[in-house]
Amino acid sequence: MRKVYIIILLSVFMPLLASAQDDLSNLIQAGTENANALAEGYVQPFMKGFGTGLGSGWLNTAKAHKTLGFDLTVTVNGAFVPDKDLSYNPSRVGQNSSLTLLSPDAAPTMFGRDEEPRYAYSYTHEGRTFSGEFDGPASVIDIKNDMPMSVVPVPMAQLGIGIIKNTDIKIRWTPEVDVEDGSFKLIGFGVMHDIKQHIPGIKNLPFDLSAFVGYTSVSFDIPFDEEVNTTGGGVYTNNGLGQLDVNTLTGQATISKKISVLTVYGGVGFNRVRSKIKLKGDYVVRDDFGNSESVSNPIDLSFKEGGVKLNAGFRLKLAIVTLHADYTVQQYDVLSVGFGFAVR
Repeated sequence: MRKVYIIILLSVFMPLLASAQDDLSNLIQAGTENANALAEGYVQPFMKGFGTGLGSGWLNTAKAHKTLGFDLTVTVNGAFVPDKDLSYNPSRVGQNSSLTLLSPDAAPTMFGRDEEPRYAYSYTHEGRTFSGEFDGPASVIDIKNDMPMSVVPVPMAQLGIGIIKNTDIKIRWTPEVDVEDGSFKLIGFGVMHDIKQHIPGIKNLPFDLSAFVGYTSVSFDIPFDEEVNTTGGGVYTNNGLGQLDVNTLTGQATISKKISVLTVYGGVGFNRVRSKIKLKGDYVVRDDFGNSESVSNPIDLSFKEGGVKLNAGFRLKLAIVTLHADYTVQQYDVLSVGFGFAVR
């Protein structure tokens, strides 16, 4: 199952990240400060959606396992991208520079319309003026028209193990995987503890109440090379490296009630996301008039998201097989569905 999960995870994100890497490198010809402003607007929905999905799907019951009981669960978390995040206008440009969106009225983000925006730019570097026009990136996926739902899917597998005093530990992990000369790594851990047992007057009532905290970290490195061209405008590199790092911290209180094979549950908590995306390496940038400059490590972006979340869902348990689904209301709402195997 672990190998199947890794294949699914990489098949979802490898095309997105590989395409985004090339698209971001193309923006450098507008100057590094302008490129960072454009890149921020372009990738922000992915960073929000991926981070939100990464911090979801931890729990489908508030009841802890007995000692050495366990469950193995596979969940797909779909973070809904709102229409307002399908396009953007550059919010800032660098000093001694200008950047104009010529067409259309708003540029698509990674999940917007499949339409290349046209930019005009001008900036000054070391006393020289660089100017010209170029086509920015269209969407990687037209999420509104090409997918059944406007979601960023985040598949996740985890193992839960009961230890002592009605406490579970949760583990999310993949080994470091080599991907097209790059690497992918995921690790996560969490703790769920039955808090009802510590509250006088309710510990014998027929429901379960737990507190949970969990952390997940993903890193993805993708090298890329393009032969340096000596003529024409554009961006060229022979040692480019795209880096993505996303970390989530999740905490919540969950209540659940089991009725025969059905468990209904709900929770309230928070999800905090910290993410970075970088383009490293050495790049040669040429404008439309043959001026050229060399830049290193041109894009370095950080994102901070988070807030309160509320969720509700249900789980069916047939012998040791479980099926579950829930919906979480937060900055990017998330629909989670999955299955698993649970013992004790």
